[in-house]
Amino acid sequence: MNAAPTPQPGIMEIELYQGGASKVDGVTDILKLSSNENPYGAPESARIAAAEATQVMHLYPNTDHASLRAAIAEVHDLDPDRIVCGVGSDEIIHLLCQAYVGPGDEVLHTEHGFLMYAISARAAGATPVKVPERDRTVDVDALLAGVTEATRLVFIANPANPTGTLLNGQDVVRLADGLPDGCLLVLDGAYAEFADDFDGGLGLAQHRENVFATRTFSKLYGLGGLRVGWGYGSRAVVDVLNRIRGPFNLSNVALAAAEAAVRDRDFAARCVADNTVQRARLRKGLAGLNLPSDPSAANFVLARFADEAEATSCDAFLKSRGVIVRHPKSYGFPDCLRITVGDAAGVDRLLEGIAAWREQ
Repeated sequence: MNAAPTPQPGIMEIELYQGGASKVDGVTDILKLSSNENPYGAPESARIAAAEATQVMHLYPNTDHASLRAAIAEVHDLDPDRIVCGVGSDEIIHLLCQAYVGPGDEVLHTEHGFLMYAISARAAGATPVKVPERDRTVDVDALLAGVTEATRLVFIANPANPTGTLLNGQDVVRLADGLPDGCLLVLDGAYAEFADDFDGGLGLAQHRENVFATRTFSKLYGLGGLRVGWGYGSRAVVDVLNRIRGPFNLSNVALAAAEAAVRDRDFAARCVADNTVQRARLRKGLAGLNLPSDPSAANFVLARFADEAEATSCDAFLKSRGVIVRHPKSYGFPDCLRITVGDAAGVDRLLEGIAAWREQ
């Protein structure tokens, strides 16, 4: 029997990504707070647009995403020609690694950073380099100290996942200023809409050749199941990414729903306002149960337990009551639980569950 081909270097070092759990055996009344999804789902405008688009699902979608890019540009006051759309921001991250790194190159990320940074780096044959954080926040000095002649990409999520902490604008500028020529800073803004008065680095990407910003429709807009994301940066970088992305990477349904969602500013404003209220309730309730957490600028909170045994015990107890949160051991937080901010009823149910665990 002939042998199978050998995969490219780095691929067999990739650990399979595990998403947040969505079911518990033997339990039917599930409250899923493990994947930072919008508790209200997608806006009605997006559902209507998606339903209408199914009528032409036999036709190929357009390849330039012009209508969606125009909508994004209008909402965020950007140049549509500097926007590239992908299958979630995950694809944008993957394309950046495919385009700019290979064997012998390095990709920097923080010790608790999004797992896709290392996965995409290894898939391209590059070496992911992990640098320490400071008090669960991105450490600019550590990142700059980690830069070598081989560094090509630096990824940071801001707000960060799974901590929810936010790096201030001055520090982001300092990081961009400190990188050498030929090194691109990628600002992952998956949760940027939930931070007050914060553009997720779009302004910086608009004026600097070495900064690229990414966004997603999966969180605020509730389109996680359709997989739509986008990136913004120099025309040179966008041109490179468009050369290697699949021409039909987004379906008619996804394009229509995303365009309707981004234009539905009332829905977005309501969701952000409610998240702010419920996030504060969640943090206060956790503190009352002796569970500290950092101020979060996202739609989740990272609750810190005494040790891994406590976190594991609480996680199991909540699951037995149908409440699913994320135990982020793979992110370097075995003693924590990451909890999505739900609606008012969801926050109540979560806190009641933890209180019952404390009592038992």
